[in-house]
Amino acid sequence: MQNTGIAKIDNPYLGHPVFHLVNRVAESCGVRAFVIGGFVRDCFLGRIDPEKYDKTAYDIDIVVEGSGIDFAHEVAARIEKETGRPCTVASYRNFGTAMLHYHGTEIEFVGARKESYNRNSRKPIVENGSLEDDQKRRDFTINAMAFGLNKEDFGALVDPFGGIADLSAGVIRTPLEPDVTFSDDPLRMLRAVRFVSKLSTPDHPFTISPDCFQSICRMKDRMSILSAERIAEELNKILLTPKPSVGLRLLDQTGLLEYVLPALARLKGIETVDGRGHKDNFSHTVQVVDHVAQATAEEMSQDKVLWLRWAALLHDIGKPSSKRWDPSLGWTFHGHEVIGARMVPGIFQALKMPLNEKMKYVQKLVGLHHRPIALVDEEVTDSAIRRLLFDAGDDINDLMLLCGADITSKNPVKVAGIKSNFELVKRKLVEVEEKDAIRNWKNPITGEYIMELFGIGPCSIIGTLKEAVKEAVLDGVIGNDFAQADSFMREKARQMGLEPIKKA
Repeated sequence: MQNTGIAKIDNPYLGHPVFHLVNRVAESCGVRAFVIGGFVRDCFLGRIDPEKYDKTAYDIDIVVEGSGIDFAHEVAARIEKETGRPCTVASYRNFGTAMLHYHGTEIEFVGARKESYNRNSRKPIVENGSLEDDQKRRDFTINAMAFGLNKEDFGALVDPFGGIADLSAGVIRTPLEPDVTFSDDPLRMLRAVRFVSKLSTPDHPFTISPDCFQSICRMKDRMSILSAERIAEELNKILLTPKPSVGLRLLDQTGLLEYVLPALARLKGIETVDGRGHKDNFSHTVQVVDHVAQATAEEMSQDKVLWLRWAALLHDIGKPSSKRWDPSLGWTFHGHEVIGARMVPGIFQALKMPLNEKMKYVQKLVGLHHRPIALVDEEVTDSAIRRLLFDAGDDINDLMLLCGADITSKNPVKVAGIKSNFELVKRKLVEVEEKDAIRNWKNPITGEYIMELFGIGPCSIIGTLKEAVKEAVLDGVIGNDFAQADSFMREKARQMGLEPIKKA
Protein backbone atom coordinates (compact mmCIF):
# COMPACT_ATOMS: atom_id res chain seq x y z
CA MET A 1 0.00 0.00 0.00
CA GLN A 2 1.25 3.46 -0.91
CA ASN A 3 1.46 6.15 1.77
CA THR A 4 1.83 9.69 0.48
CA GLY A 5 1.51 13.21 1.76
CA ILE A 6 1.39 13.97 5.47
CA ALA A 7 3.32 11.50 7.61
CA LYS A 8 3.57 13.28 10.90
CA ILE A 9 1.63 13.50 14.11
CA ASP A 10 0.81 17.24 13.94
CA ASN A 11 -1.66 17.02 11.04
CA PRO A 12 -3.52 20.33 11.54
CA TYR A 13 -6.85 18.92 10.34
CA LEU A 14 -7.06 16.35 13.11
CA GLY A 15 -7.66 18.76 15.95
CA HIS A 16 -11.26 17.69 16.47
CA PRO A 17 -11.58 15.96 19.88
CA VAL A 18 -13.03 12.82 18.29
CA PHE A 19 -9.78 11.97 16.54
CA HIS A 20 -7.77 11.90 19.76
CA LEU A 21 -10.57 9.96 21.41
CA VAL A 22 -10.52 7.36 18.62
CA ASN A 23 -6.74 7.24 18.93
CA ARG A 24 -7.00 6.29 22.62
CA VAL A 25 -9.75 3.72 22.06
CA ALA A 26 -7.91 2.15 19.12
CA GLU A 27 -4.80 1.84 21.28
CA SER A 28 -6.69 0.13 24.09
CA CYS A 29 -8.55 -2.21 21.72
CA GLY A 30 -5.53 -3.03 19.61
CA VAL A 31 -7.18 -2.16 16.26
CA ARG A 32 -6.23 0.10 13.37
CA ALA A 33 -8.50 3.10 12.82
CA PHE A 34 -8.67 5.77 10.10
CA VAL A 35 -10.76 8.77 9.12
CA ILE A 36 -11.73 8.30 5.48
CA GLY A 37 -13.75 9.76 2.63
CA GLY A 38 -15.31 13.18 2.31
CA PHE A 39 -13.71 14.70 5.40
CA VAL A 40 -10.21 13.93 4.12
CA ARG A 41 -11.09 15.17 0.64
CA ASP A 42 -12.52 18.41 1.99
CA CYS A 43 -9.41 19.03 4.09
CA PHE A 44 -7.34 19.32 0.93
CA LEU A 45 -10.01 21.40 -0.82
CA GLY A 46 -9.88 23.96 2.00
CA ARG A 47 -13.43 23.21 3.11
CA ILE A 48 -12.44 22.15 6.61
CA ASP A 49 -11.45 24.90 9.04
CA PRO A 50 -9.54 23.49 12.06
CA GLU A 51 -10.23 26.73 13.92
CA LYS A 52 -14.01 26.22 13.79
CA TYR A 53 -14.48 22.62 14.94
CA ASP A 54 -16.46 23.88 17.92
CA LYS A 55 -18.84 25.87 15.68
CA THR A 56 -19.20 23.73 12.56
CA ALA A 57 -20.72 20.26 12.26
CA TYR A 58 -18.83 18.01 9.86
CA ASP A 59 -19.73 14.47 8.80
CA ILE A 60 -16.84 12.26 9.87
CA ASP A 61 -16.47 8.63 8.77
CA ILE A 62 -14.22 6.34 10.80
CA VAL A 63 -13.19 2.96 9.39
CA VAL A 64 -11.62 0.31 11.63
CA GLU A 65 -10.10 -3.03 10.80
CA GLY A 66 -12.60 -5.00 12.83
CA SER A 67 -16.20 -4.41 13.89
CA GLY A 68 -17.27 -0.82 13.39
CA ILE A 69 -20.30 -1.34 15.63
CA ASP A 70 -18.28 -2.79 18.51
CA PHE A 71 -15.74 0.01 18.16
CA ALA A 72 -18.48 2.66 18.23
CA HIS A 73 -19.78 1.24 21.51
CA GLU A 74 -16.25 1.35 22.93
CA VAL A 75 -15.96 4.99 21.93
CA ALA A 76 -19.36 5.77 23.47
CA ALA A 77 -18.32 4.08 26.72
CA ARG A 78 -15.15 6.19 26.81
CA ILE A 79 -17.19 9.37 26.18
CA GLU A 80 -19.54 8.52 29.04
CA LYS A 81 -16.62 7.77 31.34
CA GLU A 82 -14.79 11.00 30.51
CA THR A 83 -17.82 13.34 30.44
CA GLY A 84 -20.24 11.70 32.83
CA ARG A 85 -22.98 12.12 30.22
CA PRO A 86 -24.79 9.37 28.27
CA CYS A 87 -23.76 8.78 24.66
CA THR A 88 -26.25 6.96 22.45
CA VAL A 89 -25.10 4.71 19.60
CA ALA A 90 -27.39 4.03 16.64
CA SER A 91 -26.43 0.68 15.12
CA TYR A 92 -27.32 -0.59 11.64
CA ARG A 93 -26.29 -4.23 11.67
CA ASN A 94 -27.50 -4.90 8.12
CA PHE A 95 -24.87 -2.45 6.93
CA GLY A 96 -22.29 -3.02 9.66
CA THR A 97 -22.32 0.65 10.61
CA ALA A 98 -22.95 2.68 13.75
CA MET A 99 -23.37 6.38 14.44
CA LEU A 100 -23.04 8.69 17.43
CA HIS A 101 -22.83 12.42 18.09
CA TYR A 102 -19.85 14.00 19.78
CA HIS A 103 -19.11 17.74 20.16
CA GLY A 104 -21.98 18.55 17.81
CA THR A 105 -20.62 16.34 15.03
CA GLU A 106 -22.10 13.18 13.55
CA ILE A 107 -19.54 10.38 13.62
CA GLU A 108 -20.14 7.20 11.61
CA PHE A 109 -18.16 4.01 12.23
CA VAL A 110 -17.78 1.10 9.84
CA GLY A 111 -15.60 -1.97 9.75
CA ALA A 112 -13.15 -2.24 6.85
CA ARG A 113 -14.70 -4.52 4.28
CA LYS A 114 -14.55 -5.87 0.77
CA GLU A 115 -17.57 -6.23 -1.45
CA SER A 116 -18.82 -8.27 -4.37
CA TYR A 117 -22.02 -7.77 -6.34
CA ASN A 118 -24.76 -9.76 -8.05
CA ARG A 119 -25.45 -8.25 -11.49
CA ASN A 120 -29.17 -7.79 -10.79
CA SER A 121 -28.73 -5.82 -7.56
CA ARG A 122 -26.69 -2.94 -6.22
CA LYS A 123 -26.74 -4.50 -2.74
CA PRO A 124 -23.24 -5.88 -2.11
CA ILE A 125 -22.12 -9.15 -0.56
CA VAL A 126 -19.93 -7.89 2.27
CA GLU A 127 -16.94 -9.57 3.94
CA ASN A 128 -14.50 -8.32 6.54
CA GLY A 129 -11.39 -6.82 4.98
CA SER A 130 -8.39 -4.57 5.38
CA LEU A 131 -8.15 -0.81 4.87
CA GLU A 132 -6.83 -1.49 1.38
CA ASP A 133 -9.90 -3.63 0.61
CA ASP A 134 -12.11 -0.85 1.92
CA GLN A 135 -10.40 1.80 -0.20
CA LYS A 136 -10.81 -0.33 -3.34
CA ARG A 137 -14.60 -0.43 -2.85
CA ARG A 138 -14.86 3.38 -2.61
CA ASP A 139 -16.52 5.19 -5.49
CA PHE A 140 -13.76 7.62 -6.48
CA THR A 141 -10.08 8.15 -5.76
CA ILE A 142 -10.75 11.49 -4.09
CA ASN A 143 -13.06 9.72 -1.62
CA ALA A 144 -10.69 6.83 -0.95
CA MET A 145 -8.04 8.79 0.93
CA ALA A 146 -7.60 8.22 4.67
CA PHE A 147 -5.70 9.68 7.61
CA GLY A 148 -4.26 7.23 10.12
CA LEU A 149 -5.50 7.66 13.70
CA ASN A 150 -3.25 5.21 15.57
CA LYS A 151 -0.34 6.33 17.70
CA GLU A 152 2.32 5.29 15.20
CA ASP A 153 0.69 6.90 12.13
CA PHE A 154 -1.58 9.61 13.50
CA GLY A 155 -2.17 12.06 10.67
CA ALA A 156 -0.44 10.02 7.97
CA LEU A 157 -2.18 10.13 4.60
CA VAL A 158 -2.99 6.78 3.00
CA ASP A 159 -3.62 7.46 -0.69
CA PRO A 160 -3.11 4.28 -2.76
CA PHE A 161 -4.95 5.51 -5.87
CA GLY A 162 -3.60 9.02 -6.31
CA GLY A 163 -6.55 10.93 -4.91
CA ILE A 164 -4.37 13.94 -4.11
CA ALA A 165 -3.23 14.18 -7.74
CA ASP A 166 -6.83 13.87 -8.94
CA LEU A 167 -7.95 16.60 -6.56
CA SER A 168 -5.24 18.88 -7.88
CA ALA A 169 -6.19 18.09 -11.48
CA GLY A 170 -9.93 18.36 -10.78
CA VAL A 171 -10.64 14.82 -11.97
CA ILE A 172 -13.34 12.38 -10.85
CA ARG A 173 -11.92 8.88 -11.37
CA THR A 174 -12.72 5.43 -10.00
CA PRO A 175 -10.12 3.47 -7.98
CA LEU A 176 -10.72 0.34 -10.05
CA GLU A 177 -11.69 -0.25 -13.69
CA PRO A 178 -14.75 2.00 -14.26
CA ASP A 179 -16.93 -0.55 -16.05
CA VAL A 180 -16.68 -2.82 -13.00
CA THR A 181 -17.27 0.04 -10.57
CA PHE A 182 -20.36 1.38 -12.37
CA SER A 183 -21.79 -2.04 -13.16
CA ASP A 184 -21.49 -3.08 -9.50
CA ASP A 185 -23.26 0.06 -8.29
CA PRO A 186 -24.73 2.26 -11.04
CA LEU A 187 -25.63 4.92 -8.49
CA ARG A 188 -21.94 5.86 -8.70
CA MET A 189 -22.56 7.22 -12.19
CA LEU A 190 -24.95 9.79 -10.73
CA ARG A 191 -22.52 10.45 -7.88
CA ALA A 192 -19.78 11.21 -10.42
CA VAL A 193 -22.00 13.86 -11.96
CA ARG A 194 -22.95 15.20 -8.57
CA PHE A 195 -19.34 15.57 -7.38
CA VAL A 196 -18.39 17.46 -10.54
CA SER A 197 -21.28 19.85 -9.87
CA LYS A 198 -20.59 20.08 -6.14
CA LEU A 199 -16.82 20.54 -6.20
CA SER A 200 -16.39 22.74 -9.28
CA THR A 201 -15.54 26.39 -8.72
CA PRO A 202 -14.74 29.08 -11.30
CA ASP A 203 -11.06 28.81 -10.37
CA HIS A 204 -10.94 25.02 -10.10
CA PRO A 205 -13.42 23.15 -12.29
CA PHE A 206 -13.81 19.38 -12.05
CA THR A 207 -14.43 16.90 -14.84
CA ILE A 208 -15.08 13.17 -15.12
CA SER A 209 -11.97 11.39 -16.44
CA PRO A 210 -12.29 10.35 -20.11
CA ASP A 211 -12.28 6.62 -19.33
CA CYS A 212 -14.96 7.04 -16.65
CA PHE A 213 -17.04 9.31 -18.91
CA GLN A 214 -16.97 6.76 -21.71
CA SER A 215 -17.78 4.00 -19.24
CA ILE A 216 -20.87 5.89 -18.00
CA CYS A 217 -22.05 6.29 -21.59
CA ARG A 218 -21.62 2.53 -22.06
CA MET A 219 -23.09 1.48 -18.73
CA LYS A 220 -26.07 3.87 -18.57
CA ASP A 221 -28.54 1.01 -19.05
CA ARG A 222 -27.52 -0.26 -15.61
CA MET A 223 -29.55 2.64 -14.23
CA SER A 224 -32.59 0.41 -14.62
CA ILE A 225 -31.76 -1.47 -11.40
CA LEU A 226 -31.80 1.71 -9.29
CA SER A 227 -34.81 2.64 -7.21
CA ALA A 228 -36.60 5.89 -8.01
CA GLU A 229 -35.89 7.10 -4.47
CA ARG A 230 -32.10 6.84 -4.92
CA ILE A 231 -32.25 8.59 -8.28
CA ALA A 232 -34.32 11.42 -6.79
CA GLU A 233 -31.92 11.75 -3.85
CA GLU A 234 -28.95 12.28 -6.18
CA LEU A 235 -30.93 14.63 -8.41
CA ASN A 236 -31.90 16.70 -5.37
CA LYS A 237 -28.24 16.93 -4.35
CA ILE A 238 -27.28 18.08 -7.85
CA LEU A 239 -29.98 20.77 -7.72
CA LEU A 240 -28.59 22.01 -4.39
CA THR A 241 -25.06 22.51 -5.75
CA PRO A 242 -23.83 26.09 -6.32
CA LYS A 243 -24.23 25.84 -10.11
CA PRO A 244 -26.72 23.05 -10.90
CA SER A 245 -26.34 23.47 -14.67
CA VAL A 246 -22.93 21.80 -14.44
CA GLY A 247 -24.54 18.57 -13.25
CA LEU A 248 -27.65 18.87 -15.43
CA ARG A 249 -25.59 19.27 -18.60
CA LEU A 250 -23.42 16.30 -17.62
CA LEU A 251 -26.54 14.18 -17.14
CA ASP A 252 -27.47 15.08 -20.69
CA GLN A 253 -23.99 14.52 -22.17
CA THR A 254 -23.64 11.07 -20.59
CA GLY A 255 -27.13 9.94 -21.59
CA LEU A 256 -28.22 9.60 -17.96
CA LEU A 257 -30.88 12.30 -18.28
CA GLU A 258 -33.21 9.94 -20.15
CA TYR A 259 -33.21 7.67 -17.08
CA VAL A 260 -33.33 10.44 -14.48
CA LEU A 261 -35.88 12.85 -15.93
CA PRO A 262 -36.99 11.99 -19.48
CA ALA A 263 -39.47 14.89 -19.61
CA LEU A 264 -36.54 17.29 -19.21
CA ALA A 265 -34.61 15.55 -21.99
CA ARG A 266 -37.53 16.22 -24.34
CA LEU A 267 -36.88 19.96 -24.02
CA LYS A 268 -33.68 19.56 -26.03
CA GLY A 269 -33.33 20.64 -29.61
CA ILE A 270 -34.27 23.46 -31.96
CA GLU A 271 -36.80 23.04 -34.76
CA THR A 272 -36.64 25.40 -37.73
CA VAL A 273 -39.31 26.30 -40.30
CA ASP A 274 -38.71 28.89 -43.04
CA GLY A 275 -35.47 29.82 -41.34
CA ARG A 276 -37.17 30.61 -38.03
CA GLY A 277 -36.26 28.51 -35.01
CA HIS A 278 -37.17 28.61 -31.35
CA LYS A 279 -34.59 28.64 -28.56
CA ASP A 280 -33.31 25.40 -27.07
CA ASN A 281 -35.60 25.01 -24.09
CA PHE A 282 -33.25 22.65 -22.26
CA SER A 283 -30.39 25.18 -22.33
CA HIS A 284 -32.81 27.90 -21.28
CA THR A 285 -34.09 25.78 -18.40
CA VAL A 286 -30.68 25.01 -16.92
CA GLN A 287 -29.82 28.70 -17.21
CA VAL A 288 -32.97 29.60 -15.26
CA VAL A 289 -32.09 27.03 -12.56
CA ASP A 290 -28.66 28.68 -12.22
CA HIS A 291 -30.28 32.13 -11.99
CA VAL A 292 -32.55 30.90 -9.20
CA ALA A 293 -29.57 29.33 -7.42
CA GLN A 294 -27.74 32.67 -7.55
CA ALA A 295 -30.75 34.73 -6.45
CA THR A 296 -32.07 32.54 -3.62
CA ALA A 297 -32.45 34.52 -0.41
CA GLU A 298 -29.92 33.59 2.25
CA GLU A 299 -32.59 33.30 4.91
CA MET A 300 -34.55 30.71 2.90
CA SER A 301 -34.38 27.20 4.36
CA GLN A 302 -32.54 24.55 2.33
CA ASP A 303 -35.78 22.62 1.99
CA LYS A 304 -37.51 25.66 0.45
CA VAL A 305 -34.46 26.29 -1.75
CA LEU A 306 -34.74 22.75 -3.13
CA TRP A 307 -38.40 23.03 -4.15
CA LEU A 308 -37.94 26.48 -5.66
CA ARG A 309 -35.15 25.01 -7.81
CA TRP A 310 -37.48 22.17 -8.76
CA ALA A 311 -40.01 24.77 -9.92
CA ALA A 312 -37.28 26.36 -12.05
CA LEU A 313 -36.34 22.94 -13.45
CA LEU A 314 -39.92 22.15 -14.45
CA HIS A 315 -41.21 25.61 -15.34
CA ASP A 316 -41.15 24.94 -19.11
CA ILE A 317 -41.73 21.20 -18.97
CA GLY A 318 -45.01 21.61 -20.88
CA LYS A 319 -43.43 23.27 -23.93
CA PRO A 320 -42.91 20.14 -26.08
CA SER A 321 -46.63 19.35 -25.84
CA SER A 322 -47.72 22.92 -26.58
CA LYS A 323 -45.29 23.74 -29.40
CA ARG A 324 -47.01 24.97 -32.56
CA TRP A 325 -45.90 26.66 -35.77
CA ASP A 326 -47.92 29.71 -36.81
CA PRO A 327 -46.82 31.24 -40.14
CA SER A 328 -47.75 34.71 -38.93
CA LEU A 329 -46.33 34.42 -35.39
CA GLY A 330 -43.61 31.83 -35.67
CA TRP A 331 -43.21 29.23 -32.93
CA THR A 332 -45.71 29.42 -30.07
CA PHE A 333 -46.04 27.60 -26.77
CA HIS A 334 -49.48 28.81 -25.69
CA GLY A 335 -50.69 27.19 -22.48
CA HIS A 336 -47.38 25.48 -21.70
CA GLU A 337 -47.63 26.61 -18.09
CA VAL A 338 -51.02 24.90 -17.68
CA ILE A 339 -49.76 21.70 -19.30
CA GLY A 340 -46.60 21.84 -17.18
CA ALA A 341 -48.55 22.22 -13.95
CA ARG A 342 -50.59 19.14 -14.85
CA MET A 343 -47.38 17.18 -15.48
CA VAL A 344 -45.79 17.94 -12.09
CA PRO A 345 -47.69 15.31 -10.00
CA GLY A 346 -46.79 12.55 -12.48
CA ILE A 347 -43.12 13.51 -12.46
CA PHE A 348 -43.03 13.57 -8.67
CA GLN A 349 -44.85 10.24 -8.47
CA ALA A 350 -42.45 8.59 -10.92
CA LEU A 351 -39.50 9.69 -8.76
CA LYS A 352 -41.27 8.67 -5.54
CA MET A 353 -41.03 12.24 -4.29
CA PRO A 354 -43.55 13.76 -1.88
CA LEU A 355 -47.02 14.44 -3.26
CA ASN A 356 -47.86 16.79 -0.38
CA GLU A 357 -47.60 20.56 -0.07
CA LYS A 358 -44.06 20.48 -1.52
CA MET A 359 -45.33 19.11 -4.82
CA LYS A 360 -48.27 21.53 -4.74
CA TYR A 361 -45.84 24.43 -4.22
CA VAL A 362 -43.85 23.41 -7.31
CA GLN A 363 -47.05 22.86 -9.29
CA LYS A 364 -48.35 26.27 -8.25
CA LEU A 365 -45.21 28.11 -9.34
CA VAL A 366 -45.05 26.22 -12.64
CA GLY A 367 -48.70 27.08 -13.33
CA LEU A 368 -48.26 30.76 -12.48
CA HIS A 369 -44.76 31.47 -13.79
CA HIS A 370 -45.96 33.02 -17.04
CA ARG A 371 -48.38 35.46 -15.43
CA PRO A 372 -45.94 38.17 -14.21
CA ILE A 373 -43.97 37.96 -17.47
CA ALA A 374 -47.20 38.40 -19.45
CA LEU A 375 -47.92 41.57 -17.48
CA VAL A 376 -44.63 43.02 -18.72
CA ASP A 377 -46.04 43.01 -22.26
CA GLU A 378 -49.39 44.45 -21.25
CA GLU A 379 -50.69 47.49 -19.43
CA VAL A 380 -50.19 46.66 -15.76
CA THR A 381 -53.69 47.12 -14.34
CA ASP A 382 -54.61 46.98 -10.67
CA SER A 383 -57.06 44.21 -11.49
CA ALA A 384 -54.37 41.98 -13.04
CA ILE A 385 -52.11 42.62 -10.05
CA ARG A 386 -54.89 41.78 -7.57
CA ARG A 387 -55.56 38.50 -9.33
CA LEU A 388 -51.89 37.60 -9.31
CA LEU A 389 -51.63 38.37 -5.59
CA PHE A 390 -54.79 36.39 -4.88
CA ASP A 391 -53.61 33.32 -6.80
CA ALA A 392 -50.00 33.37 -5.56
CA GLY A 393 -50.73 34.16 -1.91
CA ASP A 394 -47.71 33.85 0.36
CA ASP A 395 -45.65 32.40 -2.50
CA ILE A 396 -45.71 35.65 -4.49
CA ASN A 397 -42.09 36.54 -3.62
CA ASP A 398 -40.85 33.10 -4.69
CA LEU A 399 -42.87 33.38 -7.89
CA MET A 400 -41.37 36.76 -8.69
CA LEU A 401 -37.87 35.41 -8.03
CA LEU A 402 -38.55 32.56 -10.47
CA CYS A 403 -39.97 34.91 -13.07
CA GLY A 404 -37.01 37.25 -12.80
CA ALA A 405 -34.70 34.27 -13.34
CA ASP A 406 -36.76 33.31 -16.41
CA ILE A 407 -35.73 36.47 -18.27
CA THR A 408 -33.05 35.18 -20.67
CA SER A 409 -31.99 36.18 -24.16
CA LYS A 410 -28.83 36.46 -26.23
CA ASN A 411 -29.89 40.06 -26.91
CA PRO A 412 -28.76 42.20 -23.92
CA VAL A 413 -30.89 45.15 -25.04
CA LYS A 414 -34.01 42.95 -25.03
CA VAL A 415 -33.14 41.58 -21.58
CA ALA A 416 -32.60 45.08 -20.20
CA GLY A 417 -35.98 46.23 -21.53
CA ILE A 418 -37.87 43.26 -20.10
CA LYS A 419 -36.15 43.64 -16.75
CA SER A 420 -37.04 47.32 -16.63
CA ASN A 421 -40.72 46.54 -17.24
CA PHE A 422 -40.55 43.67 -14.77
CA GLU A 423 -39.41 46.11 -12.08
CA LEU A 424 -42.57 48.09 -12.81
CA VAL A 425 -44.66 44.98 -12.16
CA LYS A 426 -42.83 44.42 -8.86
CA ARG A 427 -43.44 48.00 -7.74
CA LYS A 428 -47.09 47.73 -8.71
CA LEU A 429 -47.39 44.53 -6.62
CA VAL A 430 -46.16 46.40 -3.56
CA GLU A 431 -48.51 49.34 -4.15
CA VAL A 432 -51.62 47.21 -4.69
CA GLU A 433 -50.80 44.95 -1.75
CA GLU A 434 -50.42 47.95 0.57
CA LYS A 435 -53.67 49.47 -0.70
CA ASP A 436 -55.93 46.44 -1.02
CA ALA A 437 -54.36 43.74 1.22
CA ILE A 438 -55.44 41.13 -1.28
CA ARG A 439 -52.79 38.47 -0.61
CA ASN A 440 -54.42 35.40 0.95
CA TRP A 441 -57.75 37.21 0.64
CA LYS A 442 -60.76 35.44 2.16
CA ASN A 443 -64.25 36.21 0.98
CA PRO A 444 -66.09 38.17 3.70
CA ILE A 445 -69.35 36.68 2.44
CA THR A 446 -69.65 33.12 3.66
CA GLY A 447 -72.02 30.41 2.52
CA GLU A 448 -73.53 30.24 6.01
CA TYR A 449 -74.28 33.97 5.91
CA ILE A 450 -76.02 33.70 2.53
CA MET A 451 -78.16 30.72 3.64
CA GLU A 452 -79.23 32.48 6.82
CA LEU A 453 -79.92 35.79 5.06
CA PHE A 454 -82.11 34.33 2.34
CA GLY A 455 -83.42 31.27 4.14
CA ILE A 456 -82.04 28.79 1.59
CA GLY A 457 -80.16 25.54 1.89
CA PRO A 458 -76.93 24.47 0.18
CA CYS A 459 -77.21 25.12 -3.58
CA SER A 460 -75.34 26.49 -6.60
CA ILE A 461 -76.69 29.99 -5.96
CA ILE A 462 -74.36 30.34 -2.97
CA GLY A 463 -71.27 29.64 -5.07
CA THR A 464 -72.48 32.03 -7.77
CA LEU A 465 -72.91 34.89 -5.28
CA LYS A 466 -69.55 34.26 -3.60
CA GLU A 467 -67.80 34.13 -6.96
CA ALA A 468 -69.45 37.40 -8.00
CA VAL A 469 -68.16 39.09 -4.83
CA LYS A 470 -64.66 37.74 -5.41
CA GLU A 471 -64.57 38.95 -9.02
CA ALA A 472 -65.89 42.38 -7.99
CA VAL A 473 -63.15 42.78 -5.36
CA LEU A 474 -60.39 41.61 -7.72
CA ASP A 475 -61.67 43.89 -10.50
CA GLY A 476 -61.80 46.86 -8.11
CA VAL A 477 -65.55 47.30 -8.55
CA ILE A 478 -65.93 47.23 -4.75
CA GLY A 479 -63.49 47.66 -1.90
CA ASN A 480 -62.05 44.83 0.14
CA ASP A 481 -64.41 45.13 3.12
CA PHE A 482 -67.59 43.44 4.38
CA ALA A 483 -69.98 46.38 4.00
CA GLN A 484 -69.31 46.88 0.29
CA ALA A 485 -69.22 43.13 -0.36
CA ASP A 486 -72.55 42.66 1.46
CA SER A 487 -74.24 45.46 -0.44
CA PHE A 488 -72.94 44.14 -3.76
CA MET A 489 -74.03 40.56 -2.96
CA ARG A 490 -77.56 41.64 -1.98
CA GLU A 491 -77.99 43.49 -5.28
CA LYS A 492 -76.79 40.44 -7.22
CA ALA A 493 -79.19 38.25 -5.23
CA ARG A 494 -82.10 40.63 -5.94
CA GLN A 495 -81.36 40.34 -9.67
CA MET A 496 -81.63 36.56 -9.24
CA GLY A 497 -85.01 36.88 -7.52
CA LEU A 498 -83.81 36.48 -3.94
CA GLU A 499 -84.90 38.74 -1.09
CA PRO A 500 -83.72 38.58 2.54
CA ILE A 501 -86.12 36.86 4.89
CA LYS A 502 -85.21 39.28 7.62
CA LYS A 503 -83.45 42.58 8.01
CA ALA A 504 -79.77 42.29 8.93
